Amino acid sequence: MASDSNMDREMILADFQACTGIDNIAEAITLLELNNWDLVAAINGVIPQENGILPSHFSSEASQTGPFGPHSQSEATAPAPSAPPSSASASASASSSSSPPSSSSQAFCPVQPSRHIVERQSRMLSFRVEYRQRSTEVVLEDASTVGDIKTILETELQVPVSKMQLKGWKSGDVSDSTVLRSLHLPKNNSLYVLTPDIAPSASTSQSSSAQQGLSNQNYLLIISHREAQRDYSLNFPASKTIQEVKRNISDLTNIPVRHQQWDGWPASASDDSMTLASSGISYPCHHLTVSRRSSPALTVEQTDECTDVHMVSDSEGDDFEDAPEFGVDESEVFGMGTSSFQKTPMMPENSENEGDALLHFTAEFSRRYGDCHPVFYIGSLEAASQEAFYGKARDRKLLAIYLHNDESVLSNVFCSQMMCADTIVSYLSQNFITWAWDVTKEANKARLLTMCTRHFGSVVAQTIRTYKTDQFPLLLIVMGKRTSNEVLNVIQGNTTVDELMMRLMGAMEIFTAQQQEDIKDEDEREARELVKREQDEAYRLSLEADRKKREAQEREEAEQVRQERIRKEQEEEREAIRLSLEQALPPEPKEEGGEPVSKLRIRTPSGEFLERRFLGSCKLQVLFDFIASKGYPSDEFKLLTTFPRRNITQIDPAWSLVEAKLFPQETLFLEAKE
Repeated sequence: MASDSNMDREMILADFQACTGIDNIAEAITLLELNNWDLVAAINGVIPQENGILPSHFSSEASQTGPFGPHSQSEATAPAPSAPPSSASASASASSSSSPPSSSSQAFCPVQPSRHIVERQSRMLSFRVEYRQRSTEVVLEDASTVGDIKTILETELQVPVSKMQLKGWKSGDVSDSTVLRSLHLPKNNSLYVLTPDIAPSASTSQSSSAQQGLSNQNYLLIISHREAQRDYSLNFPASKTIQEVKRNISDLTNIPVRHQQWDGWPASASDDSMTLASSGISYPCHHLTVSRRSSPALTVEQTDECTDVHMVSDSEGDDFEDAPEFGVDESEVFGMGTSSFQKTPMMPENSENEGDALLHFTAEFSRRYGDCHPVFYIGSLEAASQEAFYGKARDRKLLAIYLHNDESVLSNVFCSQMMCADTIVSYLSQNFITWAWDVTKEANKARLLTMCTRHFGSVVAQTIRTYKTDQFPLLLIVMGKRTSNEVLNVIQGNTTVDELMMRLMGAMEIFTAQQQEDIKDEDEREARELVKREQDEAYRLSLEADRKKREAQEREEAEQVRQERIRKEQEEEREAIRLSLEQALPPEPKEEGGEPVSKLRIRTPSGEFLERRFLGSCKLQVLFDFIASKGYPSDEFKLLTTFPRRNITQIDPAWSLVEAKLFPQETLFLEAKE
């Protein structure tokens, strides 16, 4: 029974928003609660009676009408509406032809919303348009078009109309030629401008418009309930079928689908499976009339007496009969996914692996609401936090934690209309890491609170505990900071697409400012580290150069020592040779001796002269040894005569001085060999 009550309230909420144009779900729920969920009383409390949407007698009639129709004993006391005589007589005749005459049938006139809508005066609409860091106010009449808003924004924002996408319409994307009045907007509206880097070509735009036209159109069906003398103003997407419309009216009027009798459908609407777009009805507004098909077995008096019995029995028994006929339920009529009776759990209870639980969540979310939804991070909350917060500052993102609760009346609306909206999906994908969890089961909720306490502190966990079931789902926006993580925003389920986008954009502004600071700090830190690395490298190279220089100097010194040692050894060896040669020389002969003596005068390279007497029979080798004993070995010096010039060192050492023609005297000179 609780589920039935929730579904009834969902339908009342949807009707109330369709009639009043109030997009804020929280505001709509508050107004309905103030009127004890009386739809008509709440509408009359919001919309002035003179604006033509509801007649002055409507709330009076509704307050006197019981749950089984307009046949309450106090109906006769309701005031008659003010209408021209012709209208009143026409209404009376229509009532008398379809039902027994009674005071109640004469007291009320059928509502004619079409007349009121056409005759109402122009309204001034206010638009608050967000574009990046700017906010622009645009005020114009509801007779203007969407293109007029863009023209004004082109002047204000300096953005060409061709590159401008105006988003935030509750009915989805609209064309530039759409008249604002046809969108049934409230007085104050919020929009935002997107400007992609590359504008689509004309052909692409046309094909895109052709593909999206069906899903972007909304039909306003003004449906008159003939017996109750009530009008319902309902918005339906063009993709809804006639079957779904009839099912919706069945829930509102307690007339089962198979007992509904309709007037106003065009001849082309021959099949209930047809969509509204293909049915041929008028766009954007179409008028229909519904009544209960009378049974041929009953007389007129029996019908009047048994109305209450019929309605009770039909409402109890026909709901089940009609369900398999059309295969839809109440929640599907309002675009809120499958019925709670058919839902499988969004997440298994006590799943050991968080990744497996998220895979199950994603699959079930896609099954319920379609494939157009945010990309949920598959992994633990810790891994999602690492991915979002702890990379390079330029690569960091916000963490969006979506908390789902199937027991909340807002879950289906939030998922289907907010989380699956193209703008929200695109924005979350570009700027957020989206992680999800299902708190329907207490075990899963306790597990989430433990994870939040570990990663974000007990305050966040306590905050989640304070939210009641009806306030779910929640969307937590978390930003990573230097020392701890901060929850920037907690978005509840009772919001709208525009409000959700504004709050996401607000969180992004805070995050972007923090990210720019982090990027600046990171760049400065990297610059300091680069300078330090360069200094360390320069110092290392300096040390390396000093080491090489020192090693080269050490090698040079070692080489010098070695060369000096070799030189000394050579000198010692030469000195030893010289001494040995000097000792081995024969004694110098005297001039008065009997043997012939040769007197030689030898000029050294330094200019000094060596003089000595030798026997004429003495060998040249003795001369060479004499010269070597004076420090001029024959392997380094050559002995030359002056004229004619001869190289004595090339003559056979065994020759005598006489044979070498160095007798009786000769002047020679020493020259170093090359």
